[in-house]
Amino acid sequence: MLKIIRRTIAIVMLIGIVALFLDFTGTLRHYLSWMAEVQLLPAILAHQMVIVVALTIITLLFGRIYCSTICPLGLTQDAVSHLQSGRRRRRHKYHKAINWLRYGVLIILVVGATLGIGTVVALLDPYGAFGRIATMLLQPLWMLGNNVLASIAESNDSYAFYSVEVWHRSIAATGLAAATLLIIGALTLWKGRVYCTQFCPVGTLLGLLSRAAWFRLNIDTDKCNGCGACAKSCKASCIDPKAHTIDMSRCLVCGNCIDRCRTKALVYSHPKAKKETKSEATPDNSRRSFLLASAMVATTAAAQDKKEMVQRLTTLVDRVPPQRLTPLVPAGSKSLRDFAHRCVGCQLCVSQCPNGVLRPSIDLETFMQPVMSFENGYCRPECTRCSDVCPADAIKLADHAEKAAWQIGHAVWVKHNCIPLVDGQSCGNCARHCPTGAIEMVPSDPNDKHSIKIPVINESRCIGCGACEHLCPAKPNTAIMVEGHEVHRMI
Repeated sequence: MLKIIRRTIAIVMLIGIVALFLDFTGTLRHYLSWMAEVQLLPAILAHQMVIVVALTIITLLFGRIYCSTICPLGLTQDAVSHLQSGRRRRRHKYHKAINWLRYGVLIILVVGATLGIGTVVALLDPYGAFGRIATMLLQPLWMLGNNVLASIAESNDSYAFYSVEVWHRSIAATGLAAATLLIIGALTLWKGRVYCTQFCPVGTLLGLLSRAAWFRLNIDTDKCNGCGACAKSCKASCIDPKAHTIDMSRCLVCGNCIDRCRTKALVYSHPKAKKETKSEATPDNSRRSFLLASAMVATTAAAQDKKEMVQRLTTLVDRVPPQRLTPLVPAGSKSLRDFAHRCVGCQLCVSQCPNGVLRPSIDLETFMQPVMSFENGYCRPECTRCSDVCPADAIKLADHAEKAAWQIGHAVWVKHNCIPLVDGQSCGNCARHCPTGAIEMVPSDPNDKHSIKIPVINESRCIGCGACEHLCPAKPNTAIMVEGHEVHRMI
């Protein structure tokens, strides 16, 4: 029963969170965004104490069920292991914990998160690693498949599907995602969940709590015949059949060992329960299974109402991104420092951005955290999708009106690229499309009101949305660009 409950919840979570990352329409975020919010490290960084306390209590009661039912990277490893047929599936055996590696990685993560070193958090968080795999590898394939269906539907006079632009966000992020998938996949096929038990800092943190778990796996030495079937099926390699011990700091409570034990020597219960009676009847685990299932489901209760705003992508080709002195990060992130402290680099906002504005950073200090660039579109003042889906509250807006008044940067005129001065042709595209009216066209010669007009920027009204930069017709270098602010403010 324990194994059936775990697998059912795990399958629902994996399918749901993959669908959340793949959905380019923004529809599923209304129903599935809670799956990202219940991930442990984003919840800690977002100060979502209800979720953190709930996961802590569940771990203290039942052990590391988070790793086998909620963590998407852990569930991905389970999916990879099932690619092997029953006969070819590698048998496991007991291995001692490499504590210097486990606790060393955990200390690095804690220090990095405390100091706001976003690169450390992005590289070590398992949820962030899964997000990069889903966004950089799976979503483009999903979108290509959608475009094939859209082409077929169009040839049959149907509009059931519509084509979307598939564009490459970052070579570095794609390479890192591919390397992560290959390494973890190879480790899984070779040693089972060795990443989760010997390297993952979130798993190590939960392992410290699960040492004191109220319910745990216990070996009845009176029934055990020493066959070792439990150890061979343990993907965490934490069962020592010779010593009749289980390392609960690594046990994922998957239930495989219980299923394989022919003598029913393995029981999931409180340690003292097995000595209360010597009855030969098979213990009834139905109540415990029900309680465990209720606890797992209870962690998914914190979801917020979201509002949907789907926008069309605006494409501009042959544009060279400008070199900004200060990077641009989304409205709602308060400041570059606060953003670096909270963001786990999961790429969910990147996958959900309807305007193609967000992409992973390749700078060392903010590696894999999203930054803004306006080659494919601009940040529409009415769109808050990145804030709606961010599980770590690195991007947090109260409503659409707040977004329209949040200044993340200001426009800068690049005189030597401006079409009116270079080509002698009137333009004014930046002024016409500025949503806040921060750009005005004035005569280039103050003494001649009929002279060709050039843009003048009112920085106090500019919010840094990038509409002017995106829609500027000057190529390959834009005549107007947005410079970021280290600290954002309401105007």
